[in-house]
Amino acid sequence: MESTIPFVDLTKQYHSIKEEIDRAVSDVLTRGRYILGTELAAFEDRYAGYCGVDFATGVGSGTEALHLALLACGIRPGDEVITVPNTAVPTVSAIRFANARPVLVDIDPDTYTMDPNKLEDYLKKRCKKNDFPSTGKPGAVIPVHLYGHPADMDPILEIARKFDLKVIEDACQAHGAEYKNRKAGSMGDAGCFSFYPTKNLGACGDGGIVVTNNRDIAKKLRMLRNYGEEKKNYNVIEGFNSRLDEIQAAILSVKLHHLDKWNRIRRHYAGLYNSLLEDTATIHPIEKDHARHVFHLYVIRTDKRHMLQQWLKNKGIPTSIHYPLPIHFQPAFRELGYQRGDLPIAEKYSEEILSLPMCPELKKDQIEFIGRAIKEFQDGP
Repeated sequence: MESTIPFVDLTKQYHSIKEEIDRAVSDVLTRGRYILGTELAAFEDRYAGYCGVDFATGVGSGTEALHLALLACGIRPGDEVITVPNTAVPTVSAIRFANARPVLVDIDPDTYTMDPNKLEDYLKKRCKKNDFPSTGKPGAVIPVHLYGHPADMDPILEIARKFDLKVIEDACQAHGAEYKNRKAGSMGDAGCFSFYPTKNLGACGDGGIVVTNNRDIAKKLRMLRNYGEEKKNYNVIEGFNSRLDEIQAAILSVKLHHLDKWNRIRRHYAGLYNSLLEDTATIHPIEKDHARHVFHLYVIRTDKRHMLQQWLKNKGIPTSIHYPLPIHFQPAFRELGYQRGDLPIAEKYSEEILSLPMCPELKKDQIEFIGRAIKEFQDGP
C-alpha cells in the first residue's frame, strides 16, 4: 500500500511559513552577497543567544561541525575520541576526519545515550598507567543527545575534568532540548548541530553550527571554516572550506522563530503516542526528570520489529530504523577491533528499535491511527 501518512512533511512545513521564507531568500538575492555576509552573522548571534552561549560559528554540515570542533579543541592525530556505538555514522566520520581514533562505550538502557559509568570504567582502565606519548591518549568525549534526549551531562563533564578531556556535544538531533534547564550544546567545550532538512531546525540543504563559550575555540573555528584565514588572504593555519551560506542562514533565522512552537507540538504528539501505546508490548521512549526531550525522532522497541514494520507498511504507515547497525558492525569500521558482545545494550537495541512518524505537520488523527494500528498488531499476529 502506498503511504498515506508522511514520516516527515517538509513541503507542508514550507507552505506554513512560505511568505517569511520567500521574503528572506529574496532579500539575500537582492543584496547579492552569498557567503560570510550579514545574514550569517545575524543568525550566528541569534542562535548563540538561543543556546545561551557567547559564540556560534556556522559551517557546512553537522559532520563538519564535529570535525572542526575537534580540531579547534586541540585534538591531534592519533588521539582517542570516545563516543557511543548507536549514533549516525557521521559522528564517527568526523572523528576520522580529524585523524583521531574512535573509541566506543555502551549506552544507558533508559535513554540510549552515553552511560557515564561505562565512560569512567574505560578511562580508569585505559589511564591506569598514565604513560601515554604526546598523542594516542584519550583527548575528547562526544556524548550524543540521541533522538532529542540529552545525555546525562553532569557526570560526563565531571569525568572529563578528572581525566583532562574536552567535551564536544553532538546535539545534531537536539535543537532546543534541555538538561537541568541548560540548552543542549551549551555545556561542553563546544556543541555541534546539524541543519539537515529533516532536523527540528532544518535548512533547505546542508548546514551546521558550533556553539561555545570559549573565545579561543570560536576564533579558531572561524579560521578553520575558511581556509585558515585570520583576515583576507592571510592564512595562519591550514583550514577548510566549510561555510554556512547566506541563503541557508536567512532561512534558518526565519525557522528559529518557530522552533519552540514546533518542539511543543512534537512533545505533545510524543505524549499522545505514549498514551496510545501504554497497554501494548512495545517499549516507548522516556523522558528523565532532568531532561526536556524534543523528540526529533519517536523511537519504540519491540522484539517483533520486522513483523510490526511490515504490518504498518501495509496500512500506509511509514517507519524507519535509527540505526540498524551499531558503528562497530559497520564494514567501514571493522578495524576498530570490536567483537559482537562487546557493547551488548547497543547491539540488542539495534535489533528492536523502530522510528514512528514524527513531525509537527502531522495531525492528531494520524497519530491516533498509528496507535490503533499497533494495538491491532498486538491483538492479531
